[in-house]
Amino acid sequence: MVFDFLKRSETVVPEQKASATGPVINYTSAGRVAWSPRDVVSLTKTGFLGNPIGFRAVKLIAETAAAMPLVLQDCERRFDVHPLLSLMRRPNPLQGRAELLEALYGQLLLSGNAYVEAVQGADILPGELHVLRSDRMSLVPGADGWPVAYDYTVGNRKHRFDMTGELTPICHIRNFHPQDDHYGFSPMQAAAVALDVHVAASHWSKALLDNAARPSGAIVYKGVDGQSQLSNDQYDRLLNEMASHHQGARNAGRPMLLEGGLDWKPMGFSPSDMEFQKTKEAAAREIAIAFGVPPMLMGIPGDATYANYQEANRAFFRLTVLPLVTKVTANLSHWLSGFTGEVVELKPDLDQVHALATERDQQWARVGAADFLTSAEKRAILGLPALTADE
Repeated sequence: MVFDFLKRSETVVPEQKASATGPVINYTSAGRVAWSPRDVVSLTKTGFLGNPIGFRAVKLIAETAAAMPLVLQDCERRFDVHPLLSLMRRPNPLQGRAELLEALYGQLLLSGNAYVEAVQGADILPGELHVLRSDRMSLVPGADGWPVAYDYTVGNRKHRFDMTGELTPICHIRNFHPQDDHYGFSPMQAAAVALDVHVAASHWSKALLDNAARPSGAIVYKGVDGQSQLSNDQYDRLLNEMASHHQGARNAGRPMLLEGGLDWKPMGFSPSDMEFQKTKEAAAREIAIAFGVPPMLMGIPGDATYANYQEANRAFFRLTVLPLVTKVTANLSHWLSGFTGEVVELKPDLDQVHALATERDQQWARVGAADFLTSAEKRAILGLPALTADE
């Protein structure tokens, strides 16, 4: 045909196992919401570095999850000594287990993604583990939709991690995102609107303090000698005197001296002003809820969902910390098992969590009293490995 030269030449791709939906994945990301930036760097600065509620929520979850006791086991036994336990105990020269996991959970909460790098050691196991910053990492998809590499960019320098080998140097852990095939959705993004409201309310409170912690008023010029308005010099002088002698916390309570037909008319708080503090508390509650932290644990007033602090703490562990730790440790276990060649599972030890002690005691008693269960079935229900022949 005459127009055959316009047709694209088809590249023959070797047949391999892959998802049928891989080639049709849309790699474009969602746009920004209109009223404030929603990228990872901006949200981290606004919601973590610049907001006490977001900061406390992330720190509370990350530190609690990092302190969760962990055990390593396979289908037959629980290990007290194992190379993976030694690696997790001191993953790199600058961090212990708690510091590494706190950074990992923090990145997951702030960006929805966490990246762990394995540094090749002298043995089959990685010599070191490092958590990489999520805002510097970008995924490179292949023809089938799966990642073939990760690019880590700092300034104008870029390092590429190849993911096509038998052992992958990057473990990518991400939250569920309904509209993105490669990147996770963070609680900070879900709380972005409430963050804007809370930050705006804080700025309003600060402005109120800068004006002697009282509502503004009006200086009324009655006019003398037939004049209807101040001259330019009089107007500028009045503004300068107000700014230097009557604004700011250090000038609170200083009396005002008016002359030349000037009269001060104070303005009281409007109903909207009186509701502003409640709006701030409601925004703080929404931020805590987005992260899965009971507002009672954050010291936010007005929350009576839980009967007491102990119940709120138990719900926090059961509904927020435990699912997060279980997901992260499962991903790490699967990834690190590829280096050792043995199937082992790193999981939280629920019997050592004080907040869940009552529930675990009840479960142990209930399972122990079930005469129709064998010992192996009871151990499986309690999350214990099977007994070996010599036990």
